[in-house]
Amino acid sequence: MTCLVVVPAFNEAATIVEVATRASRHADVCIVDDASTDGTAALVESLPRVHVVRHARNTHIAGAILDGFRYARERGYDHCVTMDAGLSHDPDAIPNFQARVEVDLVIGYRTQREGVPPFRVALSQVANWLMNLSLERRFVPWGGAGLRDCTSGYRMYSRRAYELLLAAPLQSRAFDFHIESLAYVYRAGMAIAEVPISYRFTNSSLRRQIVVEALRTCGRLWVA
Repeated sequence: MTCLVVVPAFNEAATIVEVATRASRHADVCIVDDASTDGTAALVESLPRVHVVRHARNTHIAGAILDGFRYARERGYDHCVTMDAGLSHDPDAIPNFQARVEVDLVIGYRTQREGVPPFRVALSQVANWLMNLSLERRFVPWGGAGLRDCTSGYRMYSRRAYELLLAAPLQSRAFDFHIESLAYVYRAGMAIAEVPISYRFTNSSLRRQIVVEALRTCGRLWVA
């Protein structure tokens, strides 16, 4: 099995070297520098096992991850792990994902949360409930897909899963990419598993508009 860790990064100079170094102990790494202005790319471009894709313009999470997938496809990687550039995700948990190569999507569900504001925990729980219902297109407040953390961005995609997303007419641009990509994999009948992870709250780019877009995406998937 060959695995590529895809890390979208925008102005992550404070943490990117540690993330890339620790992740590269377990797999090759592709840092997608999304038009950073703080020298993020220059800090990691000479590190072993690390490749840098540079964006001239900011494409947000979706564009960065998909470009990482394109790099993986061109070089024939069997799996792609996606993770945060700000150390919210522990790079040393990568082997836990790699141990589940028999499925097409492995989602890291957050069993331990460090420093996460209560309103963010509540928001994630509500989003997870809504997304589980959306995946099954249920209009009653019970049942659904039964997944524990639909919004987690720490994941591993198989080659056929990330190729599916590269061919899909995705509409999301921000954090809602994670729920839209999950919907495509789930509805394609691909196997999904979850592994426990710890999550450390570091910084947040979450704005009201991002929450609104995520709710719209859930609604769109509900009726799609």
